[in-house]
Amino acid sequence: MDITKLKKIYMIGIKGVGMTMLAQFFADNGIEIIGSDTKEIFMTDEVLKNAGIKVIEEFDENNIPKDADLIVYSSSYNSKTNPEVAKAVTGKTRAIPYAIALGEVFNQKYGIAVVGSHGKTTTTAWLGFVLEQAGKKPNVMVGSVVPQFNGSSLVNTSNYLIVEADEYQNKLQYFNPKGVLLNNIEYDHPDYFPNVEDYQNVFIDFIKKIPSKGFLVVNFDDETINKVAKVNCRGHVISYAINNTADFMAYDISQQDGQQFFKVKMAVDADAADFSDQKAKEDFNKSQSELGSFSIKLSGIHNIYNALAVIAACIELEVDLVDIRKNLAEFTGTARRMQKMGEYKGAIIIDDYAHHPTEIKATLNGVRQLYPKNNLKVVFHPHTFTRTLALLDDFASSFALADEVIVLDIYGSAREQQGGVHAKDLLEKIKINYPAKKIIHIPTLKEVETYLRNDLKKNEVVVLMGAGDVFRVGENLIS
Repeated sequence: MDITKLKKIYMIGIKGVGMTMLAQFFADNGIEIIGSDTKEIFMTDEVLKNAGIKVIEEFDENNIPKDADLIVYSSSYNSKTNPEVAKAVTGKTRAIPYAIALGEVFNQKYGIAVVGSHGKTTTTAWLGFVLEQAGKKPNVMVGSVVPQFNGSSLVNTSNYLIVEADEYQNKLQYFNPKGVLLNNIEYDHPDYFPNVEDYQNVFIDFIKKIPSKGFLVVNFDDETINKVAKVNCRGHVISYAINNTADFMAYDISQQDGQQFFKVKMAVDADAADFSDQKAKEDFNKSQSELGSFSIKLSGIHNIYNALAVIAACIELEVDLVDIRKNLAEFTGTARRMQKMGEYKGAIIIDDYAHHPTEIKATLNGVRQLYPKNNLKVVFHPHTFTRTLALLDDFASSFALADEVIVLDIYGSAREQQGGVHAKDLLEKIKINYPAKKIIHIPTLKEVETYLRNDLKKNEVVVLMGAGDVFRVGENLIS
């Protein structure tokens, strides 16, 4: 794909977060974009509107423009489930799935992929922001709205392309990275990966593709990554950790006035240098390895890890430490990641995308750092039947820091065989784990909204949590 020669692209299922970030990237490169999707309101609608992208809110094979140079379709659809895809794949115009399109763009640049089970969105946006503010002029694509980007992407003049790359359906097979940031590996997407080994192998196969002159930034506190990173990567492996020995280590972590503070120590190979005595060696270690203090606006220990990944990658890309420190502190986060939406009746409304047990725990930890004494209500919208069933016990033990848990009916995926588990199954298991807590089942978003309107009190905190559209409850309350 030579995007300099493309004039018009048609995108089927354009409202998905990945499709939207790619659509905005194409549009910012001067290509006319037309897309189609359902009438359902997505969090991406505003991004597409602001980018001037036309969206047809129905699927019809006659929607496809005859003068399109390329057709890109979402992995949510195929020729059996979507009439536009059925027509596109048999037509003369080249039609390719989203993952192949993104991979072809990525592989033409100095591609840096941010991957892992959790934290991809924040880390991608954060790295892109720090590089942009430091004058490195990166191209960036993020699977969420980034307020400081005014959308989901940045288009710039350098050859750097930072992309949030998704392991689901093994989309990583289409990417040939020069650099990789790998935050963590924890089993997910059971509808596609039948077991833990198959899931882990996707990441192992991916880091094997890093060239000898490339780099891999990895979290050495993740046991799986610690075992597989160096033995499978030909490039420069750069590690970070809080609880382990690594190239970059965070310590002296504290929270104050809504910010986190920490210091970073960089491992130095003093044994390779010539010292007159042991004290000189120790003095060298101390003076060379301390990178000093950092502050960030994002709460939760998981964001210390995300910040370490950004610091390590920026140093590898030769960004001045002064710029890293300044710009790291100025990043304000992305949409749907512990995002404060506003207040209703004096109660604080927070929206978060967490849809995996580990993400739930991390988010609630971060919220508790900010609001340690407030009554905390969690509205959880389980995402996909397969994930809920496979991780049922883990989900049920994820709400220790909440005072009240409201469970919605499961938000099913169009790609899965629905059924096999119900929200009430999760509810009963949560009750067993936390018998003293208030645990209730409210099936629909509308009913949750009504409940909160009547029940919320001043200074309570509500976290709307899930990968579906639970954020609509917050929008309606605040408006």
